[in-house]
Amino acid sequence: MAEERRRPVQRSPPHRSSAQRRPLRWGIAHIYSSYNNTIITVTDITGTETIARSSGGQIVKADRLESSPTAAMGIAKKIAEICREKGVNALRIKVRAKGGHNGPKNPGPGAQAAIRTLSRVGMRIGKIEEVTPEPHNGCRARGGRRGRRV
Repeated sequence: MAEERRRPVQRSPPHRSSAQRRPLRWGIAHIYSSYNNTIITVTDITGTETIARSSGGQIVKADRLESSPTAAMGIAKKIAEICREKGVNALRIKVRAKGGHNGPKNPGPGAQAAIRTLSRVGMRIGKIEEVTPEPHNGCRARGGRRGRRV
């Protein structure tokens, strides 16, 4: 019988998870999205120190495009780049619409696009919160006694 030749098995080094490679440094992304503009501000975890901020007017030139999803994507890419330079690689997100007793309670078209882009460019996303101010029957709604007639 012929002897079997065995090759030594080459083993690759054990893979480390991303958490072992680099520790997560968290920040809070405050996304204010109205029907006129989208503003993203990233602060440290306490919310006191601003790390990065950008708005739709810094990305596009036309006023009507400031709230668009395309502008929000540009804002998010710019924010992610600044955050990486400063060492922040994970974000908790707070989404806010105008709200209050007179404004719309739904975020504008840029909020969802901004969150999706932050995720795609490699930022780790933790919690996503809705922090739109909600009136507890404060001021009387406009439209009079019989409501707004369309």
